[in-house]
Amino acid sequence: MAGAAHCSLQAKRLLLDPKFEGYKLSLEPLACYQLGLDAAVAEVKLRDDQYTLDHMRAFGMYNYLHLDSWYQDNVYYVDQCGRVMNLSVTLDTALQKPREVFRLPTDLTAYDNRLCASIHFSSSTWVTLSDGTGKLYLIKSGKRGSSASEKWEIVFNEELGSPFVIAHSVSFVKSDRHSVAVLLLRVEKDELDTKGSGFHITLEWVTIAEISKEGDHRYEIFKRRVLQGKSVPHYAAIEPNGDGLMIVSYKPFRFMQDEDGKVEENDDDNDDAKTTDEKKAPLYYWQQTEDDVTVTIQIPEDITKDDIKVCFSPDNICVTLKDQPPLMEGKLSSSVDHESCTWIITENKSLEISLIKKNEGPRWPELIVGDTRGEFIMDSSPCLMHLTSEVLNPNPEKENPPCNAQELEECDAFLEDSASLCRFDGDTLKVTHVINLGSNQYLFSVVVDPREMPCFCLRHDVDALLWQPHSDQPENMWEHIATFNALGYVQASKQDKKFMACAPDYSYAALCECLRRVFIYRQPTPLSTVLYNRKEGRQVGQVAKQLVATLEANDPILGFQATSERLFVLTTKTLFLIKVNSGN
Repeated sequence: MAGAAHCSLQAKRLLLDPKFEGYKLSLEPLACYQLGLDAAVAEVKLRDDQYTLDHMRAFGMYNYLHLDSWYQDNVYYVDQCGRVMNLSVTLDTALQKPREVFRLPTDLTAYDNRLCASIHFSSSTWVTLSDGTGKLYLIKSGKRGSSASEKWEIVFNEELGSPFVIAHSVSFVKSDRHSVAVLLLRVEKDELDTKGSGFHITLEWVTIAEISKEGDHRYEIFKRRVLQGKSVPHYAAIEPNGDGLMIVSYKPFRFMQDEDGKVEENDDDNDDAKTTDEKKAPLYYWQQTEDDVTVTIQIPEDITKDDIKVCFSPDNICVTLKDQPPLMEGKLSSSVDHESCTWIITENKSLEISLIKKNEGPRWPELIVGDTRGEFIMDSSPCLMHLTSEVLNPNPEKENPPCNAQELEECDAFLEDSASLCRFDGDTLKVTHVINLGSNQYLFSVVVDPREMPCFCLRHDVDALLWQPHSDQPENMWEHIATFNALGYVQASKQDKKFMACAPDYSYAALCECLRRVFIYRQPTPLSTVLYNRKEGRQVGQVAKQLVATLEANDPILGFQATSERLFVLTTKTLFLIKVNSGN
């Protein structure tokens, strides 16, 4: 990733509510409608050879219900008969049965190693479809959602190798030529990986373009490019104009070949080798509260106070020992009150720097933008690394025997690699922008505007912040557009959660468990009656409600989608509609 611009996500303070008091359980009834399916959903269970966490994330937790964001309250699924079924809702009390809009030419039951069929709506009239056997279909659908004008017609289909699911697709016109770019996700056996899971992840970026020859118009594959990584991406999307790609993942991805099949030389290979061969100790440790950030650096024994120079500015820091090059230098994640920042040398011969945040509240994803030499400590206790040993009680006679990693609880475990958000250029196949997400856990993605890239939701402290990528705005490439108060904290307590979603108008967020239960979290709304906080004796102006719906079904939840008015929940044999908001 050499040469990539290291960026950071800037939260909008006006969208944060530091005085949020929590959700109040509401007993208001939710209208819930259900439709029995003529044929069961074409669920594909994991095989015995699909045993890794990546298989579970990619295929075991697959969302079988597909929301068509180009048309309001329009959902699709594929049933066991190979039919693409559609439900378009206009009136909840006059629901029609799901109708067939397309039938896959392939007999799915004849394939033992297939994956689940997948659909993505590239535009208001174009659809990409995979049958799960390795064949890709490009379909011209006409205006969807109405039986009069909707007619799915195959304009391109081709076998593209091993089975895949469609991660994303876009339709665009460039140089007066229509193209559709598709992102295909695979988990493939890796014979060279003897120490890991034995599998790697590939994202194939396929561009299908319209070709005109002697008056004959047809679609052909124009370009195929492959990225490879070691973890299933949380988020992967192509830019609307087809010029780039954005990926959120724990392990980095890199291009393996271009359209001519040449293997791309990538600096990341060397970086990975270095990281594997020698795991360097962090240069510094840092921790934070809502008000300040504390940085600890171990310094040599012969260094005195006069040898240390620490320069603070509102957005930068520079630490120098004696006349050596700067030990630590760069742009801070957020602004500080540089006149209040201090540093001291502690008793155990370490340099401790205290940075006072200019904006209280928002958590920093990293200390210095783009600097990966530090390690974030979750709480104010000393770093566990100094208190643990992989040797089982190496010295039992010692007064304070070291803790062993096997004694740690599951909740003490922390992921080796923090997630990163990378933007790849479609021409150079290089990373142009990278953001270290640090402790900002990825939660879900949602399409707010189908003409834009999907938004992604990240946990920031206890809140969940929604970010809209803008590929055409280099200075504001990721915009904070909405906040779901305390949702980051709330979702962490749901042990059985399967899917998360939010309304495109941000009016509510929702999550479902594997069976039956659905939790809905509304945005705070003004109260029509006077309500007082008993503890503080003050009037409460608004309240955020939590609602719980229990579905009358024993089958597992296979699909979950949210619109501004409704929640759609798909089980093996039933499609449920939960009316969340009344239409305006």
